[in-house]
Amino acid sequence: MTVLLENNMVLLAGIILLAGLGYKGMALSKSGAIGTCFIGILIALGFKGYGLLLIGIFFITSSLWSRYKKKSKASVDEILEKGSQRDIFQVFANGIVPALFSLAYLLVPSEVWMVGFITAIAAANADTWASEIGTLSKKDPISILTLKRVSRGTSGAISLLGTIASVAGAGLIAASASLFWTEISLTTAFLITLLGILGCFVDTVLGAFIQATYRCSSCGRTVESPLHCGKPAELVKGFRAVNNDVVNIGSILMVALFGVLLAA
Repeated sequence: MTVLLENNMVLLAGIILLAGLGYKGMALSKSGAIGTCFIGILIALGFKGYGLLLIGIFFITSSLWSRYKKKSKASVDEILEKGSQRDIFQVFANGIVPALFSLAYLLVPSEVWMVGFITAIAAANADTWASEIGTLSKKDPISILTLKRVSRGTSGAISLLGTIASVAGAGLIAASASLFWTEISLTTAFLITLLGILGCFVDTVLGAFIQATYRCSSCGRTVESPLHCGKPAELVKGFRAVNNDVVNIGSILMVALFGVLLAA
């Protein structure tokens, strides 16, 4: 009992430390740090230290890529609804699905929930890497809606660099999971990698067709935020209720459930 309590205290300390470092390093807002603690506790309940290590790999690498060549991404930040400092909604958008699979594993231990958990993080990592690295491409991305080149950072657009980044992001999570858990064979890790990449493309499709896109009435730019230049922007595509956070949750949940079905 004493050993179990000590282990749980170590996990809790690790969660608080990660959230604190994220806040101090300006990767997280105050609400984002609180959300990180909440998601971390839920993951620790089911998958313990290895679960936290896996979500930690996602958080740390994504934060590093977000800060990499930040000045070069300034024009992209003007399009996006939120900046690189993640708030609680962004933390939940990427972490709530794996957290729920962790709870499912806690209640009914099964390899299928483990596959869903890992797949969810692989999809989140693939999409984040694609977004952060893809914006550094020398060529503008291509919209899957119009098949024309659009501004970097536009939702529903893909680039070769971003696609390569998504493969690497999903592969890193799958490979790490195969080292952490003996239940994850190389074949399963390969399948999870494919599902993670698929999640990134699902995110792109949802971003192209249903995510809200606005046009600023002052500067005329196409943006994701309903407010720009201090004024309400005009909705030109998608649904107001569907922002990038909603798209992230939807795409991650879809491929994670698909992974559960294949594992079952």
